[in-house]
Amino acid sequence: MDEQFNVVAASESFLQEFGLRNDAVRGRSIFALGAGEWNLPRLRSLLSAVGSGDAEVADYQLEMPIEGAASRSLRLNAERLAFADAMPARLLLTVVDVTASNATQRKMDELVRQKEVLLQEVQHRVANSLQIIASVLLQSARKVDSVESRAHLTEAHNRVLSVAEVQRQLSLTQVGDVALKPYLTQLCRSIGASMIADHDQLRIEVSGDGSVVDAEVSVSIGLILTELVINALKDAFPKGRKGLVTVDYQSRPEGWDLTISDDGVGMPKNPGSAEPGLGTAIVKALASQLAAEIDVENLAPGTRISVVNRKSGVEPALLQAV
Repeated sequence: MDEQFNVVAASESFLQEFGLRNDAVRGRSIFALGAGEWNLPRLRSLLSAVGSGDAEVADYQLEMPIEGAASRSLRLNAERLAFADAMPARLLLTVVDVTASNATQRKMDELVRQKEVLLQEVQHRVANSLQIIASVLLQSARKVDSVESRAHLTEAHNRVLSVAEVQRQLSLTQVGDVALKPYLTQLCRSIGASMIADHDQLRIEVSGDGSVVDAEVSVSIGLILTELVINALKDAFPKGRKGLVTVDYQSRPEGWDLTISDDGVGMPKNPGSAEPGLGTAIVKALASQLAAEIDVENLAPGTRISVVNRKSGVEPALLQAV
């Protein structure tokens, strides 16, 4: 176009795309093309800014209304071409019709949104079902006479309740993103509510950075924490001993650490003679899935168990502080 926005030349692809003839385009104002659909105030403003040399237009999205039909989505690029030898300046406008691609993207976004809604609904229902199962287990534990059976049912109740809390937390978060510190804090609250009779006697404290991890990773970390905290509450404070369980998660460039510490009675004198239980097997299996190692330290008094990932290839993504 010239500086009065009259068309000097138009590509064949432009003419075909918009159903125009070359002899009906050359020498005419771009705003007079077709049935007036190019006579848009926003397009005038853009081209005026480009013509004055004050701006360049790059990948600008413009909706072009079409009488009696659906509007077209256009992506515009415009620049002012200045020549030597006193030749008149020209405006170069390129137009890409992105109507179809935008429609496809909108459909994809809608499908993703529907999938997220369905997934959150499934997670919510699973969490509710697990809560019901946990309640049944607790009622059964209260009814049985065998101390051993009651202990097994209570332990099963605590595990199911913790998994239910995992599912509940996931249903409250965006799909794929779980902020670890509030998630682990709520998980510990749930464990404490079911296992601690006197919160002035026993406490759980949670600390950590602002890590945000994939939902699948958060489930494994949450289950590991559940087993280790349950074990600490169950074994570290016999005979009404007062104490504190601390949970900490820290992410590093080369990996991450999950640490559960207590100030209880410490490790048994002959730890090798103890028979590994189901909880130990669960923790080992989940740690292996996360490419993490388990370190146990006798604090005398107390115990510290660290689940340490030293391989960045399986590091939960640290996105931002929350």
